[in-house]
Amino acid sequence: MNNKWKITILAVLAALACLLFLFYQIRGSWAFVLEERGVKLAAMVLTGTAIAISTVIFQTLSQNRILTPGIMGLDSLYMLFQTIIIFFAGSGNALIADKNINFMASLLLMIAFSFVLYGILFAREGVSIYFILLIGIVFGTLFQSGASFMQMLINPNEFLIVQGKMFASFNAVNDSVLLLAAIVLVLSLIYLSFFYKYLDVLILGRDQAINLGVPYYTLARHLLIIVSMMVSVATALVGPVTFLGLLVANLAMQLLGTWRHSQLFAASTLISIAALVFGQWIVERILTFSTTLSVMINFIGGIYFIYLLMKERSHA
Repeated sequence: MNNKWKITILAVLAALACLLFLFYQIRGSWAFVLEERGVKLAAMVLTGTAIAISTVIFQTLSQNRILTPGIMGLDSLYMLFQTIIIFFAGSGNALIADKNINFMASLLLMIAFSFVLYGILFAREGVSIYFILLIGIVFGTLFQSGASFMQMLINPNEFLIVQGKMFASFNAVNDSVLLLAAIVLVLSLIYLSFFYKYLDVLILGRDQAINLGVPYYTLARHLLIIVSMMVSVATALVGPVTFLGLLVANLAMQLLGTWRHSQLFAASTLISIAALVFGQWIVERILTFSTTLSVMINFIGGIYFIYLLMKERSHA
């Protein structure tokens, strides 16, 4: 089947999932129900788009299908920030209690960290992308260890607040930050458009890309900043979603069998939106909120990750 038809089918499935989520068993005021569900749907569309596109870019840059932007430590930085505030100021502090302030502070912190990190690492040419990934792993481990240490010391009631930040949730999305999240995501996509023409060449590898005239190190720095902005939006909006990007990027690649980024971006985004929306519908209507969507995604994603490792090992 032609890839355009496959993408069209994915678009239909995503649209059907959205309609099912919006209009299934509406009781009472339609205006109230549609507004509530519409906010959740908008958050899932923004999150799914940001995670899908950022993961495809990151895997292209790293030349590795089992890596996700989470390896750069932004999720751990988010949790460390939330834990520090509760540890020193308590859950009643405005940085935690006010979701607008919390979103803005988390978003700015993660983006600022990315700009500083990549600005320092790319100060000289010749730096390896794997060295940058190693630095990201080190920082991620440091942030996670610091957060875990403070979580062991805080009041158990305060820990429940921290625990609620550990998993992505679409049940209490703040509609007042959706516009800001959408603006940052659109700005990231506009930023990406300046470097879009290089992506299909970049998949050939660093040396081949340089030989073909691609400004590799400048491009890598800008792409990593774009990835960080998108991941920061998704994480600050709903919380960490560890394995979603791994799932949708690899499923899109297996389905289409191509490295053309125009098709991969479309397919992975549609798969991501359909998975989030249909998964949230299952959580609400079938499982009656007995679990969260992020737990389901991490469970399925963990199994898929093991499958990818075994597959790569067999190929090796």
